[in-house]
Amino acid sequence: MGKLKTHATIWIMLAAALLVGCTQPAIGGDDLATRRIRVVATTGIVGDLVRNVGGDRVEVVTLMGPGVDPHLYKASADDVVQLQRADIIFYNGLHLEAAMGEVLERMQSRSRTIAVTGGIPREALLPSDEYDNQFDPHVWFDVMLWRQTVEYVRDVLIDLDPSHASIYRTNAESYGRQLDELHAYVQSQAALVPEDQRVLVTAHDAFRYFGRAYGFEVHGLQGISTVIEAGAADVQKLADFIVTRRIPAIFVETSVSQRTMAAVQSAVRARGFEVRIGGELFSDALGDPGTPEGEYIGMVRHNIDTIVTSLRGEG
Repeated sequence: MGKLKTHATIWIMLAAALLVGCTQPAIGGDDLATRRIRVVATTGIVGDLVRNVGGDRVEVVTLMGPGVDPHLYKASADDVVQLQRADIIFYNGLHLEAAMGEVLERMQSRSRTIAVTGGIPREALLPSDEYDNQFDPHVWFDVMLWRQTVEYVRDVLIDLDPSHASIYRTNAESYGRQLDELHAYVQSQAALVPEDQRVLVTAHDAFRYFGRAYGFEVHGLQGISTVIEAGAADVQKLADFIVTRRIPAIFVETSVSQRTMAAVQSAVRARGFEVRIGGELFSDALGDPGTPEGEYIGMVRHNIDTIVTSLRGEG
């Protein structure tokens, strides 16, 4: 009953927001020249992107914090309030925020609602193995692919706030150089692992773009979306693969329950082979604010360092 009441409250608030939005002037204009842009971002990864491009010109509120699974996240009443107040909303897109899809769609008539992956050519995307006519949303694991969202966000902010265009161009150029350096770092670290040992086994299939970009064979217990839970047969199948290939380490994720990978480890042990939990990777969410992993660049560096150390047997 409580969930139904909360759900009803959210839709009432959305309806009210849309009604008010019909009577308000268009977003942007001279008003933004004298104040910061109010931005709402769905995930920490998207929020970090907008902060780096927008700089001091943006005030970013992120709906999903550390350890939150965006595939399953549903908007709360407080989230709707934040969305109502936003000048612009940025989200990942490609059905990453699947449970928020209807809310985001309804907000489009009130606020500019932008999928940052709209800046990536469709031919560069990997198709979903689970859903027809959909793509893998985890594009940020290919740093150079994610770099394309920088220019896209830059152009969106310039369109919204043209009087500060030079700031957005400068910030985007600076952040783009940082991502170039990050890409080179990931490449150099990946090269430390012999090619036949570059096999990454994780809790869910979020690392396919990483695998394509940096030469890793990737396998996830769950699929691209965590909406579909892994079953006993999935655990046994992955355990067989690990034993056959003599994989030394598997990885848990901060935004996915660790019990499933513990089950895989137990199934491998029952087959007379030992596989280590190589460490915890950040997949769909950043780390805690104020830590290196609380920003995209630090998250990516943590992941590649953890992967390389564990697969080389140094952990």
